[in-house]
Amino acid sequence: MSNRIFTPVNKNAQDCVKKVLKYLSDISGDKILTGQHTQTMAMEELERIRSVTGKEPALLGFELLSYSPNINYLDTDEECMKEVTENYGTLKRAWEWADKKGLITFTWHWFSPLGGRSKSFFTENTDFDAGKAVVSGTEENRALISDIDYMAGLLRPFCDKQIPILWRPFHESEGGWFWWGAKGAETVKELWRILYRRFTEVHKLNNLIWVWNGTDAERYPGDEFADIISRDMYPEKHTHTACEKEYLDLEKITGENKIMLIGEIGCLPDPYMIHEKKIGWTTYMTWSKDFCLTEEFTTYEQMKKVYDSPYAVTRDGLPVLF
Repeated sequence: MSNRIFTPVNKNAQDCVKKVLKYLSDISGDKILTGQHTQTMAMEELERIRSVTGKEPALLGFELLSYSPNINYLDTDEECMKEVTENYGTLKRAWEWADKKGLITFTWHWFSPLGGRSKSFFTENTDFDAGKAVVSGTEENRALISDIDYMAGLLRPFCDKQIPILWRPFHESEGGWFWWGAKGAETVKELWRILYRRFTEVHKLNNLIWVWNGTDAERYPGDEFADIISRDMYPEKHTHTACEKEYLDLEKITGENKIMLIGEIGCLPDPYMIHEKKIGWTTYMTWSKDFCLTEEFTTYEQMKKVYDSPYAVTRDGLPVLF
């Protein structure tokens, strides 16, 4: 319907990547995949969706924060440690979801590769200089590459089994609140390119679908480095729309007809309006905890309405893509 570009930017991409991108291109402007973020072994959000709707999301998000190699356990706080410990082992849940042929997306709140305290993915909690990290041979660069190589090892088995991953690194690149965005546009673009080249050229992770996330065109690394463009948004509570303005703004990031998705959202979007207005969001991912487990942002009645929509794809409506 929309002729979105579905040729992977990685010329060595596995067939599973090509199938997912083609499918997302085909539904753009017509339907939207249901999606939900999780960050614990219990996956309370998935259980809540099942109990309310009788269905499961097509896309499940998993958090990699506790897999960061440089967590400072000696200088932290209770809130940080609760998030880290609850996240332990969750890659097991990603494997279980893959066995059910559901789609996977990974978010990595990357603890500072060098130094830092508590939630050191936040700029305020680390002195790590991303500007120095993109300069070959520096201590910061060595730490960065070490973390990248470690993460590649965790992702390797998914590649070996040809399981496609919507990989959304350096998310919310427009802001300075995370260390990767704190040093400006040129730095965050170069961080992306370093990661992309290391993962594709050195580690041959050819199962990854590269999802750029942000709102600032100056921080976009280039069409040759991203399969999909996305943004995060947190509308007013109980606001369910096609998110049309945000879509049109994001579309201006690139001159190419890229596939587009909602990386994170607080309230469920409205699939009926997305279909009616032909807004090309291909999937969304509601954030975890209270955004799903309470009715503070979306009522359970509205959740069921979304999951029952003929324009919302749930896991049982997905074609076999891998």
